[in-house]
Amino acid sequence: MRKRTNSLTAPDRPSTDTLLDREPALRHCHPAGEGGPQSGARCGSEGDQSMAKPFRRLGVVGRVKRFLMWFMVVYISIPFLVKLCPSIQAKLVFLNFVRLPYFIDLKRPQDQGLNHTINYYLEPEAGLQIGVWHTVPVQMWREAQGKDREWYDATLLNTQPVILYLHGNAGTRGGDHRVQLYKVLSSLGYHVVTFDYRGWGDSDGSPSESGMTSDALFVYTQLKQRISRKPLYIWGHSLGTGVATNLVRRLCDAGSAPDALILESPFTNIREEAKSHPFSMVYRYLPGFDWFFLDAITANDIQFASDENVNHIWCPVLILHAEDDGVVPFHLGKKLYNMAAQSKSLAGHKVQFIPFPPALAYKHKFIYRSPELPHILSDFLGTVHPHA
Repeated sequence: MRKRTNSLTAPDRPSTDTLLDREPALRHCHPAGEGGPQSGARCGSEGDQSMAKPFRRLGVVGRVKRFLMWFMVVYISIPFLVKLCPSIQAKLVFLNFVRLPYFIDLKRPQDQGLNHTINYYLEPEAGLQIGVWHTVPVQMWREAQGKDREWYDATLLNTQPVILYLHGNAGTRGGDHRVQLYKVLSSLGYHVVTFDYRGWGDSDGSPSESGMTSDALFVYTQLKQRISRKPLYIWGHSLGTGVATNLVRRLCDAGSAPDALILESPFTNIREEAKSHPFSMVYRYLPGFDWFFLDAITANDIQFASDENVNHIWCPVLILHAEDDGVVPFHLGKKLYNMAAQSKSLAGHKVQFIPFPPALAYKHKFIYRSPELPHILSDFLGTVHPHA
């Protein structure tokens, strides 16, 4: 009889047959030149590679979600942080900690091309010094070389008019656009006196609206005592326009108005300016914006209410504003002019508004570049410029 074959016995196969051979998806990587005719190394199966792509996509999506989550945490936290610490908002208004340009020696105005300028310090309060620059008319630059403060003070008795310049926030009295304006005004025959408020530049103290106004009043009084009856004009730029209207209101209330007030890139009041500033754009339409941000400014006793001040001023007012101003919007300067033009206290006084079209690209701080500026000032102030 034939011997029956056991049906449960598996057919002969090589002893190397393993689980890896039966499951291709579990095969190990083979270096190039091994494991078959394929050139180059291959890892896993095609299914493994196709499964990796969704995971990579999910990784990118996850990172984006994480970024958005942190962005929302920061976005929501900032209003509460400002509300809980109103001093933060005050720092954003003054920006006195931004001292551009850096590494400038304010004791050496000649390094900025002002070789007919002297630096000195005044003490508006005991133990508080503020830094001052006095630039004489450019016609006197040769004579000014090597002179001391006594000589500069004596020149104030000459016939040339004087401009007290009040700068805006950030930077110092040595900021480039400010220096360029001093040069223009000096070339037109004006003395230019400017200073850094307390807390700015190399001046002592901490900034505040009342402190800035007090410093301006102190410097103005010092000048007025030295020049006697010679014309003294006040020029404010940006945040300095708020200081300027505060100062002129005090002077007018005391019965001693300046000869003229010039406002470059002014705003109506600090709340409207803060609401219109580009930095507020991401929060402007947030519910409670006024409560979070604007009330924090008021909590620091910061108002700069030029719109109220013009109702207490009685001297000629000139407003200069570029239509492409991205820091203080043009409409705020125009609104202030309309208020000044309707002010009863300014009735009978010259109130003029000069706009500069966007094509000129003067923006917030380059009006000094205007070739028309000498004629504008000559017409408004009634002065004759040597180079006009």
